Amino acid sequence: MMTAINVKFKDLILSEDQDYLLINKPPFVSTLEDRNDPQNILALAKEYVAEAQVCHRLDKDTSGVLAIAKNPEAYRHLNMQFEDREVLKLYHAVVDGIHQFNNEVVDAPILKLNDGTVKISREGKRAKTSFITLQIYKSHTLVQCSPVTGRMHQIRIHLHSLNAPITGDQTYGGKPFFVSSIKRKFKLEKFTEELPLIKRMALHAFSLEFTNLKGERIVVRAPYPKDFSALLKQLSQNVR
Repeated sequence: MMTAINVKFKDLILSEDQDYLLINKPPFVSTLEDRNDPQNILALAKEYVAEAQVCHRLDKDTSGVLAIAKNPEAYRHLNMQFEDREVLKLYHAVVDGIHQFNNEVVDAPILKLNDGTVKISREGKRAKTSFITLQIYKSHTLVQCSPVTGRMHQIRIHLHSLNAPITGDQTYGGKPFFVSSIKRKFKLEKFTEELPLIKRMALHAFSLEFTNLKGERIVVRAPYPKDFSALLKQLSQNVR
């Protein structure tokens, strides 16, 4: 798997005040310490602010908005909002197939497995996500995902349960996206093999809404990274 190189923390910042940093996390970078990725977000944040603490996690391959507290009081304040489910998180995902979700709700418990994946099981913890279709293409769908709870791989397994796996998420049934699948005249150079257009799952944390220490409601949105934008650009040429 690719790893981001030479990430400059300042370039990731979407919003900053005395208590919080909101960044646009790039794909291929771990949120917390990772033996295989010394350049994790927490380490970069601590170089910028010594007391920095990451308030939630995004999977290594997931891009998008991530909240970082600059002091212990700010961390506790936002952590309590996560526990009380007062933080509004919206994700955008490209999924395989055609799906018309009109506030489709999946309320299905999730059980963590020993291999680092999850499954839906009555033995698991309660998990709830709602889905809205944003755009239908000929073979894929752009979906807005609103997780109420914050379980590991929640959006991924809930979309899989709807037979709408995230494009590129091969762990949960998603297929890689190749430009040749929508371009009939697509040609490769001799002796080369076509690579997927997006080398990860097509999942992006689009926005985060919470209350700061002054009692003000904060909304921060993260622009799509280049690979996600490139995927949507190709798909938009094949709108249903």
